[in-house]
Amino acid sequence: MLFADIDILDENLDHRSHRWVGVKDGRIAYIGDAAPAGAEADAYGEVYDGRGKLLMPAFYNAHAHAPMTLLRGYAENLPLQAWLNDMVWPFEAKMTPEDNYWGTLLSCAEMARYGVVSFSDMYYHTDERVRAVVESGLKANVCESELYFEPKPFSQYNACALCEEYVDKYHGAADGRILIDYNIHAEYTSNPQTCADIAAVTKEKGLRMHLHASETRSEHEECKQRHDGMTPIQYFESIGVLDSPTTAAHCTWCEPADFDIMVEHGVFVAANPASNMKLGSGYAPVPAMLERGVNVCLGTDGMASNNNHDMMQDLYLLALLYKGSTNDPSVVTPKQALAAATRMGALSQGREDCGQVKEGMKADLCVLDVTGPSWAPMTNPLVNVVYAGHGSDVCLTMSDGAVVYRDGAFPTIDVERAKAEVGERTKRIIAEV
Repeated sequence: MLFADIDILDENLDHRSHRWVGVKDGRIAYIGDAAPAGAEADAYGEVYDGRGKLLMPAFYNAHAHAPMTLLRGYAENLPLQAWLNDMVWPFEAKMTPEDNYWGTLLSCAEMARYGVVSFSDMYYHTDERVRAVVESGLKANVCESELYFEPKPFSQYNACALCEEYVDKYHGAADGRILIDYNIHAEYTSNPQTCADIAAVTKEKGLRMHLHASETRSEHEECKQRHDGMTPIQYFESIGVLDSPTTAAHCTWCEPADFDIMVEHGVFVAANPASNMKLGSGYAPVPAMLERGVNVCLGTDGMASNNNHDMMQDLYLLALLYKGSTNDPSVVTPKQALAAATRMGALSQGREDCGQVKEGMKADLCVLDVTGPSWAPMTNPLVNVVYAGHGSDVCLTMSDGAVVYRDGAFPTIDVERAKAEVGERTKRIIAEV
């Protein structure tokens, strides 16, 4: 595809008007202020009229539980522990592999609709989740989750053999769209012996780690009581978990000493402002993290606690709420927030060649229709994206150069069937719980 005469947010998220962007073989092959000459232009195939549009890097959802679309609207107005113990875990115990497939497929459709091309997913039934992602055309870092309450070697848990199988089958599959991570759900759902074993395996294999940390105040403080004053981040560092590239979701109650550890180990913090506030957990101290140099990215979390995959809503919250909580309108600039949702999210997944509108990068792009009233005037398009834009403004989403959403159509997904399947499966499970 050749995007013609289109405004863009370039590799630095700076606005550039009247550009031509050529996509070929899954990558951005050309960016210029005029169309490629002659036969070179023809090699790009379709010419996309860019007038009234803004081309920017697509979004990377750094923390998700995709099959939880089945729980959308199910567990409401509850704090985290009651939400998990009384509602979510009993529901999940009834979910079949096919339930996970349809829940993931519907999540992929929703994410594509809102400009998301890749997500980091922590859940169960990895075979079915991978199948859904591959069919959708999106990308995902997938990890198999298990709760490690019993202190015993990791090798004695079912997840050990499963993870090895999934790495062999899927790591790098679908031309690199699928990557397998290792997972520790959280400090309070695991034990030091098993976690240390998982850390050693992850480091040996050169893979990434995905975990929850300091999501609630009680989790954070109870960890300190159990582990001689160590916070979850300090605890995970002490047993080697952070020796592998790590995405730590939430980090709502992290302390300044944790920031130093994060910087030392290159930890990515996946902030989830909508989910954390909805569950009454608070929100991550992002301004202090950014000031210290912590890598901050953005996630939606699961649909039982958000309840949607519209990354532009989370983007808006990330850029806005800290101004109110600190009484400082200068904290978390629009560019910092958008970088968290794009390039930093890609880096958190180990996707070094993604997340920027730059020649040679993967063609992970979304196009926004900027002709609506909320976009006028275009005094600063970057600011408009963050504060005035909506997920519904996305009119095209491209993953690795392939269109996965365009003007209401999903070329790779039967959305109506996915909606129907998820609806019926949710009814069945609620009746069983």
